[in-house]
Amino acid sequence: MKLINRIVSALVCLLTVSSVSAKNKYPFAMPEVAQVNIPSYTINLKDYGAKGDGGTLNTEAFAKAMAHLSQKGGGHLVVPAGIWLTGPIQFENNVDLHVEQGALVLFTTDYDAYPEVKTIYEGNTSRRRMSPLYAYHKHDISITGPGAFDAQGQAWRPSKKGKFTESQWKELTSGKGIEMKNVWYPDAKDDELAGKAGAPDMRRVNGRPVLLEFEGCQRVLLQDVTLSNSPAWNTHPLKCEDVTIDHVTIRNPWYAQNGDGLDLESCNRVIIKNSTFDVGDDAICIKSGKDKEGRDWKMPCQNVIIEGCTVLHGHGGFVIGSEMSSGAKNIYVNNCLFNGTDTGLRLKSTRGRGGVVENIYVNNINMVDIKGDAFTFDLYYANKPVTGKADKDTSSSDAVPAVTEETPCFKNLFISNIICQGAQRCIYFNGLPEMPLDNLQMTNSLFVGEKGAEMHYCKNILFKNVTINNKVGERIVQTDVTGFKEK
Repeated sequence: MKLINRIVSALVCLLTVSSVSAKNKYPFAMPEVAQVNIPSYTINLKDYGAKGDGGTLNTEAFAKAMAHLSQKGGGHLVVPAGIWLTGPIQFENNVDLHVEQGALVLFTTDYDAYPEVKTIYEGNTSRRRMSPLYAYHKHDISITGPGAFDAQGQAWRPSKKGKFTESQWKELTSGKGIEMKNVWYPDAKDDELAGKAGAPDMRRVNGRPVLLEFEGCQRVLLQDVTLSNSPAWNTHPLKCEDVTIDHVTIRNPWYAQNGDGLDLESCNRVIIKNSTFDVGDDAICIKSGKDKEGRDWKMPCQNVIIEGCTVLHGHGGFVIGSEMSSGAKNIYVNNCLFNGTDTGLRLKSTRGRGGVVENIYVNNINMVDIKGDAFTFDLYYANKPVTGKADKDTSSSDAVPAVTEETPCFKNLFISNIICQGAQRCIYFNGLPEMPLDNLQMTNSLFVGEKGAEMHYCKNILFKNVTINNKVGERIVQTDVTGFKEK
């Protein structure tokens, strides 16, 4: 008990800080990020009948503990060392969930343990299963401590054969499930719910939850914990304000379908620092809704600081889009390492999204062993991989579309002090003829890769002290680029 009191005393000092000042540190007027306020009152999960044996289901114990804290006005729920099997954990106001060293919260694979809820997924309204870590319109909530969470996503996710070696695929498909069209579905139901005998249970596939979803919450802290093995995306703060993510480890298998790391969507005032990502899709991703529904939110993802983070695997290290229809602005990424990602910096959208992305600052990024482009900007995402005005719905002979609210716009991007040692292609910019990439300034950067830079439909591009060392082809290829300067 003395140990718990010492832990709580330290947490109280941290969690009752009113705000984190960001004045004069960043290239835009960054507002202060308010911090959580958690009362010192503390309880232990074991006092509510929980057993950390890895086999006892503790959903009711977590619910009782959360209800008790709610009645007391909040406090700390301590999860001691052990394996704590449970269904979804629903947060209450002014509550800190503290997982101690040696504690693993293991989420059950029982589909029916997760009620269906209305949520947002990939930028649009959806009905999916409740997230294992779930909060809706709460305030002052946190997850802290050196323990870990595992959502056992392998019981939910389909897997594509092309991502595995022959021996890996043989091992994967040796368990319960069914293979259809070179996709392995981990759960097969021989009943009417599956549509036909021996078919995959598509309820499970289509209803996969993200591991953590906090929607419409104010003052959120994630600190020191490990969040791993999600059924879909890993961590999804949605329409939240005043979010701090500090020293968090986010992990998904490299082959995880839709296995994003952090999807920060339409949030305001956010600090992400000193965290590590090793995932199966985009690692640190900025989003803000998709198409008309997203535009109608009128909630850009804004005032975001990302510093001191490491990405070990992911489709992209730092990503904006493709769901960015409410826009994104005032984002600063600094002092990060991307080691072995498919792409380093990745900005993407397409016709129909709309939204304005502006005032993006990226500084001091080190990259190595990038499988594709070190820096890619593409407004033909999910369309034909062609330049010019053609996409999946048009041909090169069609007229250039008019600019409407459905036209995505990226402008005012400031990139500096980038080092990339090893990429398939150093730089790829592909704007739209009706809306070129506008005002990108890159300074003091070095790219070493197989191919150089390729730019289409851009304007007002400045490279100052930018070195591109490519092995094949031209150093820079340009099509329909105006106002390009090198110094």
